[in-house]
Amino acid sequence: MSKSATVTPPAAPPRTARTRALALGVLASGMLMIVLDGSIVTVAMPAIQDDLGFSPAGLSWVVNAYLIAFGSLLLLAGRLGDLLGRRRMFLAGTGVFTAASILAGAAASPAVLIAARFLQGVGSAMAAAVSLGILVTLFTEPGERARAIAVFSFTGAAGASIGQVVGGLLTDALSWHWIFFINLPIGLAALALAVRVLPGDRATDADPGTDTDTDTARGLAARADVVGALLITAGLMLGIYTVVKVEQYGWASAHTLGLGALAAALTGAFIARQATTRTPLMPLRIFRSRGVVGANVVQMLMVAALFSFQIVLALHLQRVLGYSAAETGLAMLPAALVIGAVSLGVSARLIGRFGERNVLLTGLLLLVTLLVLLTRIPVDAHYATDVLPLMFLSAGFGLALPALTSLGMSDAGEEDAGLASGLFNTTQQIGMAVGVAVLSTLAASRSERLLAGGAGRAEALTGGYHLAFGVGAGLLVTAFVVAYVVLRRRTR
Repeated sequence: MSKSATVTPPAAPPRTARTRALALGVLASGMLMIVLDGSIVTVAMPAIQDDLGFSPAGLSWVVNAYLIAFGSLLLLAGRLGDLLGRRRMFLAGTGVFTAASILAGAAASPAVLIAARFLQGVGSAMAAAVSLGILVTLFTEPGERARAIAVFSFTGAAGASIGQVVGGLLTDALSWHWIFFINLPIGLAALALAVRVLPGDRATDADPGTDTDTDTARGLAARADVVGALLITAGLMLGIYTVVKVEQYGWASAHTLGLGALAAALTGAFIARQATTRTPLMPLRIFRSRGVVGANVVQMLMVAALFSFQIVLALHLQRVLGYSAAETGLAMLPAALVIGAVSLGVSARLIGRFGERNVLLTGLLLLVTLLVLLTRIPVDAHYATDVLPLMFLSAGFGLALPALTSLGMSDAGEEDAGLASGLFNTTQQIGMAVGVAVLSTLAASRSERLLAGGAGRAEALTGGYHLAFGVGAGLLVTAFVVAYVVLRRRTR
């Protein structure tokens, strides 16, 4: 048969509803594994410190190493997914994450665990950056897409709370090593199923007789902005490192100001290059969409604020009320259940009827109410009367996140879906890093002042947590204003 007779690749078979449902399950499972890994480690930190001999400052790098790698590589991974193939990127990232989890679980020294956590962050960035891009190309009908995003958002919103429960139970029943080993069966199952059900990349859908690897390499070399990739990766990595070290050095220190200025300069150089180069890593056209820009700003503010609910409330339960790790996870479980019920059972229908913007605004109002009420939580709080009723207000997150995700991906074309997905995940990680740095620093400073003024330890800690809740409520109010002003009503 002549070469010309095989140039046109065969048409891809139609993707059935069952295949797309399985693909959604793979993407959601991958996201669940990533989110669980981010939260499951928090309740095991004391056990890790005792077993491996971490110093107090060194222990923070169990979290920071993961956060720096994950947050700084998302944008690059998203764009490479557009160029190399999103399916390839997802498979490679899941493989790296699973292998790094084995290394982390087997770690016998602080250095090995920190290196493994960094590699986990690399794998997480590769997989997470393209997940939304795959999802929006699989589900193109508005109703189906809203339901798919609701499922995907649920895994991210509820996974953090579930991670605390699982982390506490595994640490108490077995050992901290198993909080990482648990990723092995999940990762292997996700890889096996992903190969079968995820849509093939353009390069891999070509005719088997063509040298697709060579073509892909040539295409990447012609279109990849290597200098831009180095600039933005270095800028984000340095910026996130600067933020997570604020608690140690302070906001006005030479360390923070100097590194912050350098990170800003690298990011500015990246933006300038994207405006002038013929093959930008991040085409600036993506910022012409008010939906994309507004959704990313709102997400950054919302994630930063909700650190005070997810982490500060857990600290209050342990340090003030004396809960164990497992008890804290179980106490937070109702929030995960409420978020799941709203995300899966309500949000898609409400978005279909009232639109993403109105559902987002309603969710933000519920979250503002939640944090305002937490500013009044007493030192001797009773779970049944002072904490549990507030868990129902976490429904706001189940409303806000699916609507926000839909808005953040709303104007992304096929060629930029991976980039939009990477950008959306990047702003999420930046918001988390800023929330950790700002709220934890303010809470600690407030508690120290109260202790110096003669307050008891419980009263001082509670006062610091109240301040964190109040600042978080202010960030959510700002997010509400941005959403109301910037995001437009969309005709359903």
